[in-house]
Amino acid sequence: MALLVLSHVQAAPLLQARQEGRASVTASTDLELSTQEVRLDADGVVFGGGQRIAWRHVEEIAANRTVCFHVEGGEPKPIRYFSDVTQRLYSLMPTESAPTMLVSGIPMHRIKDTDPHRDTLSKIKAVAPVGGRVLDTATGLGYTTIEAAKTAAHVDAIELDPAALAVARLNPWSQALFDDPKITQIIADSFEAIAQFEAGAFSCIIHDPPTFSLAGELYSAAFYAQAYRVLKRAGRMFHYIGDPDSKSGARLTQGVIRRLQQAGFARVKGAPLAFGVVAYKN
Repeated sequence: MALLVLSHVQAAPLLQARQEGRASVTASTDLELSTQEVRLDADGVVFGGGQRIAWRHVEEIAANRTVCFHVEGGEPKPIRYFSDVTQRLYSLMPTESAPTMLVSGIPMHRIKDTDPHRDTLSKIKAVAPVGGRVLDTATGLGYTTIEAAKTAAHVDAIELDPAALAVARLNPWSQALFDDPKITQIIADSFEAIAQFEAGAFSCIIHDPPTFSLAGELYSAAFYAQAYRVLKRAGRMFHYIGDPDSKSGARLTQGVIRRLQQAGFARVKGAPLAFGVVAYKN
């Protein structure tokens, strides 16, 4: 049975349709990836396949703006997991488009003046063309992995925390991460795992780590040296950093560029629209 995932974005129009006395309405059951006609009655909403949810649960979902809900057997459950690995709380936060993941309350995608899907496309565009074998060092919800796999020969995607992948499994926008045969998932610490790949293994690296405060080692000279080693000649790495116009972002960007150059990257070019830089190997 297909995932039934709702957030306040989908629940609020259902309540509005109920107030208007409508018997049916077009709604999304997969966080705006698609829509279907659903039936409304006195007890609740009936979705395709006969799944039902009571009005009190629709009201509960509509009242919560920070988490998405997986509905199974008529019962909505918030998509969030506490990690025994990192001692952090992972949850799926809705937007008007693709959801983002909160890690200890910090969104893992840009959501101000953009959305996670457009944020992903900007990162891929910055490092394009994306082909050959690709390394994604921080899978998360898998958006960059999925987009890269559309043109790459293969993508190796590293994720530290199984709790993050548990959230992704219940995210309709992440399903290709588990279905696409061109994607290999690796559960490991990227700082350690990158050292296990052979030299010159990748044509492209997409490095979109958590914030410096959560994963400072992924901004280190030692990590960049390994990234340089596993790239092919003329390979390149996109490195997400953060808002280059903020005081902290500008300072962090300067340090990142310096360490990338020390690691051997011949050229490091700013990618301000993607909030990062692209580093090129000779």
